[in-house]
Amino acid sequence: MNKPLILVVEDDPSVRNLVTTTLKTNDYRFLVAANGEGAILEASSHNPDIVLLDLGLPDMDGVQVIRNIRSWSNMPIIVISARSEDSDKIEALDAGADDYLTKPFSVEELLARLRVTQRRLAIMPAKLMSDKSIFENGKLRVDYAGGCAYLDGQELHLTPIEYKLLCLMSRNVGKVLTHTYITQNIWGRSWDNDVASLRVFMATLRKKLEADPDSPQYIQTHIGVGYRMIKVE
Repeated sequence: MNKPLILVVEDDPSVRNLVTTTLKTNDYRFLVAANGEGAILEASSHNPDIVLLDLGLPDMDGVQVIRNIRSWSNMPIIVISARSEDSDKIEALDAGADDYLTKPFSVEELLARLRVTQRRLAIMPAKLMSDKSIFENGKLRVDYAGGCAYLDGQELHLTPIEYKLLCLMSRNVGKVLTHTYITQNIWGRSWDNDVASLRVFMATLRKKLEADPDSPQYIQTHIGVGYRMIKVE
């Protein structure tokens, strides 16, 4: 299988060289853009499989690039930025980014994030099928048509909210979902008390889903940001 085509959007030559050298060494195909305008042009012209995007671009903020791409494509976008505040991460993820890697980063972590995204790309055709499809992840099985879920062959007894949360997470496996995104999809709004309720429901869901909630296998917490369903090998 061909490695995905990756668009690298980075104005710092040293960081750009590190990323492209890493990609080349690992046999990835890649394109390069040094600003937001170039990123949008390359993305629309070549339709890359994955975008690695810096936020601090010389001509526009990277969040604007995310919003532009999201207006016409669902291609995975991994932000690579020196901005480490939760508010920056949340803004980028809410705009449509799939993942967020903070500078400085290790080559190994970058490659790991790419592998996660590749796995998500591999299952995307199944996700695009109708709700009659079955989602499977390790020992977890969600029957969207039947409205039920199973763990290791045993039916999970979930409340309606827990089931909605599980469906939302499973349909976005490998992607960080912010508190705002989740509460808007579950309750149709995002208030402070909804985030508090979300934490409670997520805790009860984990008790039913995880053998050890303190060492989760399926749902990972991104403190101050949101949650991600892990793709189980």
